[in-house]
Amino acid sequence: MRKLDTYEYISMLKELVEEGHEVSVKISGTSMLPFLRQNRDTAYFKAPDRELRPGDIVFFQRSSGDYILHRICKIENNRYYLIGDAQKTVEGPIFREQIFALVTRVERNGKIVKPGDLQWDFYAKLWLRIIPLRSRLMYFLTFKK
Repeated sequence: MRKLDTYEYISMLKELVEEGHEVSVKISGTSMLPFLRQNRDTAYFKAPDRELRPGDIVFFQRSSGDYILHRICKIENNRYYLIGDAQKTVEGPIFREQIFALVTRVERNGKIVKPGDLQWDFYAKLWLRIIPLRSRLMYFLTFKK
């Protein structure tokens, strides 16, 4: 069996998205804690079919080539500013051409969560407004197993 590195794997998923498919990926990394946990949760994503807005989770490619899954926290002058749910530092500007996918739903701890659900909306709306308090709240929202 052939092993793929993360860059090659996400590149393949990006191609499928560009062809119009919805794809999924198991979460790796910790930048989206406490909403998404690595090796437990799965993100489902496709090419954006609407205007992107703050609170959306998107896949983008940094100028370094790294693929990142983060949340849009603000949009100014067609430039996007993103942040992981576990982070306190906003990244940007990111240009629209760098964003190739919009997360449509996640499988979180075995249950499907999508925009409009309480858990999703908490992180998409309230969590974005309390960036300076995140590190204190992470202790209560992240359950060690």
